[in-house]
Amino acid sequence: MKNLLLTLISLTIFCACNDSNNNGLNQQPTLTDYQVGEKWVWKYKGVTTAGEVRSDGKDTRMIVKMDEGLGMTIGNDTIALAEIVNPDESETPKYDWPLEVGKKWKYESSWTSQDGTTGKQSQDAEVLSYQEESVEAGTFMAYTIKYTGKTTNSRGYNANEEEVWLYAPAVKTFIKLTQHQGDFHYVEELIEYSVPD
Repeated sequence: MKNLLLTLISLTIFCACNDSNNNGLNQQPTLTDYQVGEKWVWKYKGVTTAGEVRSDGKDTRMIVKMDEGLGMTIGNDTIALAEIVNPDESETPKYDWPLEVGKKWKYESSWTSQDGTTGKQSQDAEVLSYQEESVEAGTFMAYTIKYTGKTTNSRGYNANEEEVWLYAPAVKTFIKLTQHQGDFHYVEELIEYSVPD
């Protein structure tokens, strides 16, 4: 389960939105929206209904210089920022740009975890609101996007799920994720965001 969650989060964490101040509509960010030294830190915890803690820790991402341009540190890896901001051409994307309240779409993805397990996620998505939201890192204007659907995998796992993502255009990513998947409850919250002086 932890591998599934980390894989999903890694795939989606930085497909964020850029505040364009055009009546609440937002587009996916581009390379020019980031700067060297920009940093995000989240805390996360996942617990089963029986009280078993399956994940508990922090995730830090930072923008750095690479030979071929800017990159983002993710764990021990550094990924070219151009790959991260590359638009998703899928007909069932995680985020259907531009974001706006009331927008609905279908999200589907297939994945493989680190242990070789394959899986599929199918969800209905809807943007519920755009308003001030407070997390440990501060208070931000954020979109609330709700995903409801199902996750299955090659080991026989089959669970209904509900995810609520709070996206803050000012930080170009989510500030909070709350997920219920079968008997598992997961919360990830931004606790620090900084840009160089």
